[in-house]
Amino acid sequence: MFSRNKLVPELIVADINKSLDFWTSLVGFRVVYERPEVGFAYLDLDGAQIMLEQYDPLELQWVTGALEAPLGRGINLQIAVDLVEPVLHRLAAVQWPLFRTCEDVWYRADTVEVGQREFLVQDPDGYLVRLAESLGERPYSL
Repeated sequence: MFSRNKLVPELIVADINKSLDFWTSLVGFRVVYERPEVGFAYLDLDGAQIMLEQYDPLELQWVTGALEAPLGRGINLQIAVDLVEPVLHRLAAVQWPLFRTCEDVWYRADTVEVGQREFLVQDPDGYLVRLAESLGERPYSL
């Protein structure tokens, strides 16, 4: 049975088909359900969930200001994946540019460091997506 998360970002997109191709074919999400007649899709990738809604200036969408590319400025969506390599291969196969190349990084979380192999890519509308593979934890030392 499908379970909806308590926090699910909904992204306004210019072209639902281009966005669906990016999020499903390249990143690996699956469409849980959609309403194609209004340009809406609910996606899931092993519990990471996102909604996509095609912009329609004639509808009463929840838009708080002008939509100018790139969309989503000031936010990046971190998505945990088992392995980043398959996603990197799919992106490379279509020559999709990376915003930041893949690297291993460690972030302090109180008394430990949390490691992840990560890269950043922008979706067709410019939303910044960080895909991260866990490298585990290690003690933090100065």
